[in-house]
Amino acid sequence: MLTLNPELALLFDLDGVVIDSMPTHTLAWERYLEAHGINPRDVEARMHGKRNDDLVRDLFGEHLSNEAIFEHGAAKERLFRELMGSTLEAKLVPGIREFLAEASEIVPLAVGTNAEPANVDFILNGAGIRKYFRAVVDGSQVRRAKPAPDVYLRGAELVGVAPADCIVFEDSPVGIQAARAAGMRVVGLLTHATELENVDLAVPDFVHPELESWLSAQLSATRAAR
Repeated sequence: MLTLNPELALLFDLDGVVIDSMPTHTLAWERYLEAHGINPRDVEARMHGKRNDDLVRDLFGEHLSNEAIFEHGAAKERLFRELMGSTLEAKLVPGIREFLAEASEIVPLAVGTNAEPANVDFILNGAGIRKYFRAVVDGSQVRRAKPAPDVYLRGAELVGVAPADCIVFEDSPVGIQAARAAGMRVVGLLTHATELENVDLAVPDFVHPELESWLSAQLSATRAAR
């Protein structure tokens, strides 16, 4: 049973943290690029942590209009949702549903993601987990996407908790950089990496026993500081 301080808040990235969606994103980009005559080599490494407009410019070139950039991104995300289809539940990171249900009764939770709004809705509504989050912030709602700290600072503001009292769950170096820039503690999810640097704790999923003991230690540290 989690016992956290109500003055703490937990903030979650979406892709790779709540849902193991990166393989499906990679496949969607590979198919989309191939359909446009572009070699998809290295797309997986290039896509991590980027907002779609930045990734489209990287893959297709800086010469595109804003309208063309938006259309490429939207078309790829439609393909992603088609590929994800009925596998959504099976791709949730182990233990996340139970963790969210329990933690949301104790502390405020928020999402901070670079994901497209349509994908955020698809995942949170499709999995029936939106109800656990007091705030949902995506890259379209802030001036700067990750690795800037804006999504996490906005999430902390919306749940009314100081950044120093926020714990972020992240799976990518870009997201970790954003969380650190916001002055927050970081739990790294090893959903598609064997190790992550600059995190306070790294776990493979939300059922790992070390997660609960670490969170309990954060409670003790927060109480001692007050």
